[in-house]
Amino acid sequence: MAEAKKTAKATVKKPVAKAAAETTKKAAEATAEKAAAKTTAAKTAATKTTETKTTAAKTTAAKKTTTRTAAAKTKKAAAVKENISIQFAGKDYTTEQLVKIAKDVWEFDLKKDPADFKEVQLYVKPEEAKVYYVINGTETGSFDI
Repeated sequence: MAEAKKTAKATVKKPVAKAAAETTKKAAEATAEKAAAKTTAAKTAATKTTETKTTAAKTTAAKKTTTRTAAAKTKKAAAVKENISIQFAGKDYTTEQLVKIAKDVWEFDLKKDPADFKEVQLYVKPEEAKVYYVINGTETGSFDI
């Protein structure tokens, strides 16, 4: 009888030991799968973050390029060259020539410092052969052309 008990105990212990070993093995595998899942999730999150940063960087670069292009177009549009010429009675005057005459009037006729000449408005009246001026918003007068 003692032998039967030992055999019965050994028989019971083997399946229990196998079951415990399998449970431990399954638990280890589950833990490994969870760790792998966390690692995959972390890699996916890192990839998404990198993709987001890359997309944001590309968008920012595109906006800067668009802004620079628009600024360049604006500068080109502002750089229109103007040349105005007034012709009458066999005479020909450009805007630059009339402004130079107004500066000379400021300096020599009005005895003012040329550095104080900041702004000029000219009104040309060919039928009178005169140019009327307003210099720096205060000095008014005219000169013959």
